[in-house]
Amino acid sequence: MLIIDRFEGEFAIVEDTETEKTITIEKERIEQNASESDVIVFSEGIYRVDHESTKKRRAEVLALLKKMNLD
Repeated sequence: MLIIDRFEGEFAIVEDTETEKTITIEKERIEQNASESDVIVFSEGIYRVDHESTKKRRAEVLALLKKMNLD
């Protein structure tokens, strides 16, 4: 899974959760509406936001944060 960590100038710094490595991708190769913490997939020559995976991942993170605050 590729997750946008942050943007630096003309690049996106992306976490590859499978390899546990950080990669750099030119912003022009990423869908314009992409933002930090979005899950992206490579499709038709461009990295596109995987809206379903992004929504699921955000819900998991929020649930974890909520659990941490209750303990």
